[in-house]
Amino acid sequence: MTVPTRPVRRRDRRRRFDLRTTALFFVLLAVILCGAAFLVRAAAHMVESNPLWIGILATVGLAAAFLGRSRWRRFSAARYARRAAEALDEAAEQAAEILEPPRGTPGTLAPESIPAPESALAPESTLVLECEESTRVDYTALDADGFEQAIADLCARDACQEVAVVGGACDLGADVLAVTPDGRRIVIQCKRYGEENKVGSQDLQRFGGTCFTVHEADVAALVTTSDFTAPALEYAQQCGIVCVNGAELEAWCEGTGPSPWELVAVDA
Repeated sequence: MTVPTRPVRRRDRRRRFDLRTTALFFVLLAVILCGAAFLVRAAAHMVESNPLWIGILATVGLAAAFLGRSRWRRFSAARYARRAAEALDEAAEQAAEILEPPRGTPGTLAPESIPAPESALAPESTLVLECEESTRVDYTALDADGFEQAIADLCARDACQEVAVVGGACDLGADVLAVTPDGRRIVIQCKRYGEENKVGSQDLQRFGGTCFTVHEADVAALVTTSDFTAPALEYAQQCGIVCVNGAELEAWCEGTGPSPWELVAVDA
């Protein structure tokens, strides 16, 4: 694996930036300017009191300018302004190098090469159980809400429309509502029971009292993970309720058995 190297910047300047030296320079410059202003003010006061000082000061100024013209270039304001700009430029480059994050660190991956977690790639869903051939779903391992959602997913998989999970404290016996592919309204109650706990006739009677009169079902089905008692099956046959036990649910899931609405004939 090749590791990208960080380009090294050439440093061709003869002097590095020194904050302390720069600050001292500006302090000394301020002191010199203040001293010069004080001297000018004193000289003006002396000229007012004795005009002869005008000629003396002018002569001394011209001589000083003539003798120090070579040094004046070295101490010109423009030269020092240029040096100050170069120092600030170098300081900005050093700050950029310090703040720039390292690249190509061995043992790390670039952000675009890090695979996204599966939870970020998959769309949000409550619980989608896709039943394929030779795939068995352990519905008893689900909680009550998960089991209701799984039955709703089976309805949606088999081309039902307007599938909704409505189970709750005030569901009046309906856990899943849907419209079958042939346009009938189906009402399903879900009972996630263990193998030793069968659905009794009382459960069927409570569901039978609301599925047709309250929910106006064309097809009423009770789906369980266990089985039904004999009185429960007798009552369901009298009322026209479809009973789907654990084995029939597994066949429906795998596609080897009929769906609940296929067990009810369509009225001519």
